[in-house]
Amino acid sequence: MKDDVIQILDSRRIMAISTVRPDGWPQTTIVGYANAGLAIYFVISRTSQKFANIAHDERVSIAVGEEPRELSQLKAVFAGAKASEVTDLAEAEQAWRLLKARHPNLAWLELPDQSETALMRALCLHVSMLDYSQGLGHSEAIDLAP
Repeated sequence: MKDDVIQILDSRRIMAISTVRPDGWPQTTIVGYANAGLAIYFVISRTSQKFANIAHDERVSIAVGEEPRELSQLKAVFAGAKASEVTDLAEAEQAWRLLKARHPNLAWLELPDQSETALMRALCLHVSMLDYSQGLGHSEAIDLAP
C-alpha cells in the first residue's frame, strides 16, 4: 500500500492542508507541494495564519486527490502528519529542486528568502488511501508513527 500512496502523491501537485488554530478549530487551505516518498514539501508565508498555526501545533492533516471521470477511478490519499520548517540547507535545496520540477512556474526562481517564507516538511504518519478501482468505498490505512 505504501507504494500506491507514494504513486498518488507523485502524480499530483496540489493538496489541501488542515492546521489547528489556537482556539482549536481547524483551518484548511490549498497549497502546491512536491514529495520525496512520504515527506511532503511546501512553501508558506511567515506572516500566514497557516505558519502561525503550525508553530503552535505541528499536527496537520493533508488530502490529495482529484475528481475522476468515473467513480470507479477514484484514488486519494489522506494523512495525519507532523509539519516543521526545513532548516538543513542541503535538505532545503533538494526540496526546492523537487518543488521546481513539479511546478514549472517556479523554475526560474531561486530558493525563497527565509525572512519572508518558510520551506516546510510534513512527514506522513497516519495514512489512508481510497481506491475505488478495488470496489466502491474501498480504503486502506497504515500507521507509520514511531
